Amino acid sequence: MTMTATKPAETPADGMLGRLSVTFWRRPKLLLTLMLAPPLLWLGIIYVGSLVALLFQSFFSIDDFSGLVNYELTLSTYAQLFRASNFDIIVRTVTMAALVTIAAAIIAFPIAYYAARYAKGRWKAVFYLGAMLPLWSSYLVKIYAWKLVLAKEGILNWLFAKLNLSWLLDAYLSMPVIGGNSLSVSSTGTFIVFVYVWLPYMILPVQAALERVPSNLIEASYDLGGAPGQTFRHVLFPLALPGIIAGSIFTFSLTLGDYIIPGIIGSSRLFIGQAVYTQQGTAGNIPLAAAFSVVPIIIMAFYLWVAKKKGAFDAL
Repeated sequence: MTMTATKPAETPADGMLGRLSVTFWRRPKLLLTLMLAPPLLWLGIIYVGSLVALLFQSFFSIDDFSGLVNYELTLSTYAQLFRASNFDIIVRTVTMAALVTIAAAIIAFPIAYYAARYAKGRWKAVFYLGAMLPLWSSYLVKIYAWKLVLAKEGILNWLFAKLNLSWLLDAYLSMPVIGGNSLSVSSTGTFIVFVYVWLPYMILPVQAALERVPSNLIEASYDLGGAPGQTFRHVLFPLALPGIIAGSIFTFSLTLGDYIIPGIIGSSRLFIGQAVYTQQGTAGNIPLAAAFSVVPIIIMAFYLWVAKKKGAFDAL
């Protein structure tokens, strides 16, 4: 008696899945295309599409009589950016972003250097925890906490009073450039909060860049008679510069576009983010708001081009 093996019946699902599997195995590019299509469509339509719409809006103008948008292409809206009041907003914002970036780099460098060269084991974990912990708390909570610290009844004023230095703080606040009667509503307070909030974004790239610096280069500089200052200027700083530039991409761009910190801590002097919010909300001038929004995009495009030339993306 002979026994014949019977082939199991192939279900339609098995057949379809099998054919799809074979097709994707033979054509891996097809599988890659299908996997990337949804996120690329989302990025193209939602992100790039909104930027293109924003760019087109900036070439329109507002009718002064009716207050309606005139959908004829013009450069008159961009010309408004060079009015004294609007240009002052741009200069103020760029200056603040540059100062915040420089201050963050100065503060972050020794912290990152210690973490990269000396912190080992448990202490390195403590460093990462300390650098990342501020990012885990609420953005608004941190800002309002600093508003309380900088307020006239806050701990900073209390400390100045205990040290009999209240006169010094009052004299500083009475300066025309500063203005106001409290750090919580001043440009200085805005600067302090900006540096605090964005500092982790500078520390981590700088630390990563410093870890890539070979120890034998520093030792060779000392062996050749280089003083600590010379070693820093000619060896350490040039090799850490890509990390500093990488961190500055975050600190500079985030300061350029932020409107919450200047709105809560700042004075009556507007920044670009506040101008955009005011023009599109209160004033209803969408073209001017769009033109203000294009300014940080142009600045950051040039900044990123320079950063790429300096090799900053290698430190990200």
